[in-house]
Amino acid sequence: MVDAVKKVAVNEAEKLARRFGLIVIGDEILSGRRQDKHLSKLIELLNERGLSLSWAKYVADDPEQITATLKASFISGDVVFSTGGIGATPDDHTRQCAALALGTKTELHPSAQELIAGRIQSMAEGDPIKADLSTPENQHRFKMGEFPIGSDIIPNPYNQIPGFRIKEHHFLPGFPVMAAPMMAWCLDTHYADLFHQTDWAEQSFIVPKGIESTLTPLMERIEANYPGVKVFSLPSVGDAAKDGVYTQRHIELGIKGNSNLLQSAWIALRAGTQELGYEIHDIA
Repeated sequence: MVDAVKKVAVNEAEKLARRFGLIVIGDEILSGRRQDKHLSKLIELLNERGLSLSWAKYVADDPEQITATLKASFISGDVVFSTGGIGATPDDHTRQCAALALGTKTELHPSAQELIAGRIQSMAEGDPIKADLSTPENQHRFKMGEFPIGSDIIPNPYNQIPGFRIKEHHFLPGFPVMAAPMMAWCLDTHYADLFHQTDWAEQSFIVPKGIESTLTPLMERIEANYPGVKVFSLPSVGDAAKDGVYTQRHIELGIKGNSNLLQSAWIALRAGTQELGYEIHDIA
């Protein structure tokens, strides 16, 4: 019985420690032809659910890079969202690379086949030639439903062409208008038990003319004395702050973590900063 209780406790701790990652695939992002919108959207969706993004990577439309990146992320045990490269054009490699990373092959998923066929029929608008599923053009469209063996589909409310999910990796189109609702569906369907498990909070203040090397020992001391609290430093060489006032060199110094742990650390951080001879400007 004791072992069983310990096992449950460990499992709960592991769930709370789950990390979320993002892989954005596409030459167009790296070349600057398009601006990535997936990162900010996933951060927003996670934050709304009391979660946070742990890491993000940008990868070219290169099969070797994609396969290597996915091999590492599959091993990590993280919950990962991957956008881009799941179409059926020559520069779309993600489906095949995911299979390679897992040591398996792709196959046409039955549910994806049905959804793609339905999309073809609806787009044909009664034209029997366009609706003929046996044409080379339509047969090629079914490649968008070829996923690594063992995958589940992710519904796409925009055009019904699904993404896929395997080993807690969620593969979505590169179009933000499609990917965003699919991200939300994945979170709500598979990870609702992780929502709002901690009351996460963040507080900060401005230190005019602050020097990081001087403040670092204080930051390290706060983290050592208050486990579970992270201290952060955001230096500026003179950009306008949030209220447009602090145009001189400054540091935004703050803490983040469970709100129940922050109050004492907040007091200690402010007192320690002032003891170093710095002024503190609160952020409105």
